[in-house]
Amino acid sequence: MKVISCSKPGKLEYRDVPEPVCLPGYAIIKIRRIGVCGTDIHAFGGTQPYFTYPRVLGHELAAEYVKGDAPRLRSGDLVTVIPYHHCGSCIACRGGHTNCCQQMQVIGVHADGGMAELLAVPSHLLLPAAGMAPDRLALVEPFAIAAHGVRRAAISPRENVLVVGAGPIGLAVMEMAAIAGAQVIAMDVNSYRLTWAKKITGVKAALHARDEYVDEQLKALTNGEMPTVVIDATGHLNAINNAFRWMSHAGRYVLVGLQRENITFSHPEFHKREGTLLSSRNATRQDFDWVLEHIRTGRIMPEKYITRYLHFDDVAEEFPSLAADANIVKAMINLD
Repeated sequence: MKVISCSKPGKLEYRDVPEPVCLPGYAIIKIRRIGVCGTDIHAFGGTQPYFTYPRVLGHELAAEYVKGDAPRLRSGDLVTVIPYHHCGSCIACRGGHTNCCQQMQVIGVHADGGMAELLAVPSHLLLPAAGMAPDRLALVEPFAIAAHGVRRAAISPRENVLVVGAGPIGLAVMEMAAIAGAQVIAMDVNSYRLTWAKKITGVKAALHARDEYVDEQLKALTNGEMPTVVIDATGHLNAINNAFRWMSHAGRYVLVGLQRENITFSHPEFHKREGTLLSSRNATRQDFDWVLEHIRTGRIMPEKYITRYLHFDDVAEEFPSLAADANIVKAMINLD
């Protein structure tokens, strides 16, 4: 079968490998769609933490169940995958925090992923989704990431929430925060992405981060108090560091984006606010189930994020253009 391997930063290549063996506790799935994530772009660019080469990318997946020991699944059933292999026995897993397992192996990051015709995955990580379109199904994972970050923020209705970064995860965070009842403010350095934030997420305001009056705009939007919740979805060092100043007194700052370097902030400024700093990693089954239910009821329509399609056979050639185009909201790889 054919896989796409990121052999080193900046290089994707097709390889022929044996079909996966179906071991006890595992299932074989046939990949139908692969959403291109910021993690994939960063891995291609050589800036992704926790990453080694070569690696088969891809963890936003829609697939058909082929065979295995997954209960209640039959050949041909549509599924998505929770792409986080967890040990089940460490302190995090024992407490239900399987999203930050000490032995975490994320498909497409620590272990080979879904840019392949077939993939073997633990059966318990499959989520059935009968009747759901593959385009929607492939985007359950990024929405679960967003749902988990918003859950970490513990948002109350009518709170002012600033989401920094209007990429796919940031846009999904904005939607999840709005569902939680927040008054959402979007911020980015890309005007095109801010237009998307206003178009598809229902934010109450969209601010350009490099506007010299952005602090004053935030104060005006929050009655001079600044947002009680700030969520970073950029993973950009300067953006993360800058956003500490936009958090209100007694506010919370949630880092959904991931940065390799050390973050820095003024301790006195953070201390006087009695600020709370939180990280948000991956998502739990609870988050996946929540997203699937909201897709089924039409509350979430992830397919509206897709702005570019490419076929599996063209990925190696076209992927560099995805990495270079800041205006792509979500690219989807098709294997049909």
